[in-house]
Amino acid sequence: MTGFTFLSPWRLLALFAVLALLVAYVVFQRRRSAYAVRFTNLELLSSVIPRSPGWRRHIAAGAQLLALTALVLAFAQPAHEVKVPRERATVMLAIDVSLSMEATDVKPSRIEAAKAAATSFLDDVPPKVNVGLVTFAGTSRIAVAPTTDRRAVADAIANVQLDDGTAIGNAIESSLDAIASMPPAPDGADVPAAIVLMSDGTTTMGVPNQRATKDALDAHVPVSTIAFGTPNGTVTIPDTGETVSVPVDAPSLAQIAKLTGGQAYEAATQGQLSDVYSKIGSSIGYDTAISALTQWFVAAALLGFVVAGALALAWSNRLP
Repeated sequence: MTGFTFLSPWRLLALFAVLALLVAYVVFQRRRSAYAVRFTNLELLSSVIPRSPGWRRHIAAGAQLLALTALVLAFAQPAHEVKVPRERATVMLAIDVSLSMEATDVKPSRIEAAKAAATSFLDDVPPKVNVGLVTFAGTSRIAVAPTTDRRAVADAIANVQLDDGTAIGNAIESSLDAIASMPPAPDGADVPAAIVLMSDGTTTMGVPNQRATKDALDAHVPVSTIAFGTPNGTVTIPDTGETVSVPVDAPSLAQIAKLTGGQAYEAATQGQLSDVYSKIGSSIGYDTAISALTQWFVAAALLGFVVAGALALAWSNRLP
């Protein structure tokens, strides 16, 4: 439960009436005590003022005031935000499978950590949301078209193969093509779509980022990016044995997210990457709706009145 609010907050002004009743009760009790002190004849006093339950009578009065407070809060229409699973949406996972993903600055390696986190992401997305997979190195390909078959996507993630080059722009274009291939909603309404792109590097070939970013913006598809890795990543070139530095390029990815209306994230460990995917799954797979809480406050008010009445009858044989 998040975002507690009142839909008609101006009605809370009625709480001043409850406060006025509290003040009136206190004043009445003080006058009652002062009136009782005037009597020196205790027999006459007992005939004028019947026996009362003493301090216990204040409990019944307090219960009534609390019940009135709950009733006023109910009158102000309390509500809170709840997450509602989307019935229809498309999410494309774009995963970098360039050779730099062999770096072991993230244990056990960037690619193995990425595969594990992306697979766990599938569990965070509502069942009716279509999820597809694009892998990219020097080129990009649609490994799995958008589907609700989570097993198909998970199997494709498990079987990705690394290759040379990094074509981030191509990955965005392929993701847009996969989204465009989805049939429209039966009622003609727009189907929400998003791209989640995870990479550790800079575009080295293929479609320029600027062009792909513009295409995503024109298609109203936000691209959320995850810069995965650390500044200390290295890989060894098999043919020469040379060790090459492969630091993560977070600024380039953040720019893509900013220009398309997505969110930019950074992750330097598998745990951080899993957390990022979980956040993205919650934001993409769910809508926020307002849920009324009025009935709970009304129930609390009724309970308060019942308790006040029961206590008054038990202690003084009369209703408060």
